[in-house]
Amino acid sequence: MLGVNKVILIGHLGKDPELRYTPGGQPTASFSLATTERWTDKNGQRQERTEWHNIVAWGKLAELVNQYLKKGRAAYIEGRINTRSWDDRDGNKKYKTEIVANQIQFLSSGGAPQSGEASGAHEGVLKNNVEGETPHPDTPEQGPAVEENLPF
Repeated sequence: MLGVNKVILIGHLGKDPELRYTPGGQPTASFSLATTERWTDKNGQRQERTEWHNIVAWGKLAELVNQYLKKGRAAYIEGRINTRSWDDRDGNKKYKTEIVANQIQFLSSGGAPQSGEASGAHEGVLKNNVEGETPHPDTPEQGPAVEENLPF
């Protein structure tokens, strides 16, 4: 049976991307993205709820994310949901659900261009164009990318 695992998000970065490298040298960037839902309840009161998403990018996309995206910037993210598990130092099973990005588009500059940014670089599309550039979730080299007690 075939399935579809596709996520599309538009939100603002909650922190600057954190670039790391696996022991095999594969770059990975992680950051949080906030999406906010607003509505008026039955009493006419404005309501708001913010959902935080863990975003991970791999390869060249990770390096570009680290270079051009900063806290507060709006971005469009396309990717897939990935839940991974591991045992912490105490032997407890831990789980983390994250969005593995395969396309990111800037939606706002978040202010003046950063030092080293080309004019117009504040808006654009970052994309993994090469099939297989984003590792499969079972690739041993990938491992857990953002947990504090990891060796990389």
